[in-house]
Amino acid sequence: MVLDDLTGEEVDAVLLAFARKPDGRRRSQPEAASGALQSASSQARFRRSVSALFKHAVLVGWVQVNPMATATVTARERGGLRPERRALTREQAQGLIGAARDLGGGPQGVAAKETAGSGRRRRRDQNTELRDGLIVLMLSTMGPRVSELVRANVEDFYTNDGVRYWRIFGKGGRTRDVPLPGDVALALEAYLARGRIASPDKALLLSWRGRRLARGDVQAVIDRVQRGVDPDRRRSVTPHGLRHTTATHLLADAVDMDAVRRVLGHSDLATLGRYRDELPGELEVAMRSHPLLRGPAGRGASASGSVSAEGVGRSGPAAPA
Repeated sequence: MVLDDLTGEEVDAVLLAFARKPDGRRRSQPEAASGALQSASSQARFRRSVSALFKHAVLVGWVQVNPMATATVTARERGGLRPERRALTREQAQGLIGAARDLGGGPQGVAAKETAGSGRRRRRDQNTELRDGLIVLMLSTMGPRVSELVRANVEDFYTNDGVRYWRIFGKGGRTRDVPLPGDVALALEAYLARGRIASPDKALLLSWRGRRLARGDVQAVIDRVQRGVDPDRRRSVTPHGLRHTTATHLLADAVDMDAVRRVLGHSDLATLGRYRDELPGELEVAMRSHPLLRGPAGRGASASGSVSAEGVGRSGPAAPA
């Protein structure tokens, strides 16, 4: 490839491929039999080398934009190179949520998808669309910890005054009752009616064998739903990255910080500050819709700023330091 054509996503792929590559220097050592990979320090050195290459490439004019600016793989002292747990942009999050909504298949739901072109019913291990869509919707819009999600039971969901709630059992024995957004409540009802298989297990999320879903299965679910996202809006993300996404976009729309803290189950606002990720273009939006330059009837705000964009701008003063 031409050096100037490389993107941050392609650099991430190279870095992770190096991290998974066996260390040739250990061939004569006993750990070679177990396939010892690159050490954390070697992985960090490799990333520094790649970063130095592109810094030089920018200086001499080989590339116009440094792809390291959009790379998400960072070096850790323990564990080596890992994708950074970063929030999705609004477009990326909406693409993922849209793909999760599509898994419901409309009024016919799974019934329309169970029959393939040959008329045969799908295997049980392939009939997980409603469950997968519900998982992604809950992670993207409510931001639970993955442990809270897989621990959820059917009895933890109740209705009060027409509003569906989820009683979440969080860290330290603390519980919180969080109302479900309308789309999530509909996805939950569809899953309970048509997607959850009969099982004596009281868990909400079940594997196709009827057992409680494991924490490690959730990432595979997200990756599977991502295949339905337009490539231009797709970016790999972890369950914890979706927790960051929830916090970031609620705060960007000027939702009260204490309300966001209670949704996420944090004990204090200082913890919430670490979940507020930077969104591209938010400083430009903030200056375009400066509150001190608005007229009495909202004059002075840029005509190009949308309602959602102004919400991002208002998050400047409200976001924690």
